[in-house]
Amino acid sequence: MTRCYIFLVAICLFVPATLAQAPATAVCDFDSSAQLAVQYQATSVHTSKPVFGHDIPYNKVWAPGGEPMTMFLNHEVTVDGKNIPIGAYTMFVIPAPNKWTLIISRNTDTSGKYDESKNLLRVPMQWGELSSPESVFSIYFAQVTPGQCTMRVDLEKSRAWVDFKKKQ
Repeated sequence: MTRCYIFLVAICLFVPATLAQAPATAVCDFDSSAQLAVQYQATSVHTSKPVFGHDIPYNKVWAPGGEPMTMFLNHEVTVDGKNIPIGAYTMFVIPAPNKWTLIISRNTDTSGKYDESKNLLRVPMQWGELSSPESVFSIYFAQVTPGQCTMRVDLEKSRAWVDFKKKQ
């Protein structure tokens, strides 16, 4: 009986922690042969109090969930007019009031450590306010045209976005 109780307690403690840190994936299908995929931690926050500028500091490199987002490309793309070759990358964001910056890094270490010397590029993101707060950090793609997707990043009352275009 004691073993069963200990097992149940262990399961109750382990499973919610595991589920809270389960990676999520967002995919842009430019066409049938070109994709961009982003894997990230769908981190939850309490929207009853301000998150940005407090738990998530402004103007500092941030890896949601303590791990950088990972981006996989099977076709070259451009973002903000800059080329990104086929490959795997990590991504970070720098949230700030009314603007965000996306960092795409050549580093593929997902331990959460940011190394500025590995930056491929920094891109300003457009920013807007959501009508209702989002308690879970989420990324999704909106297909703008067959060769262009907008990556949208939502958390709390913030939405930041940037366009990725398939390189012709």
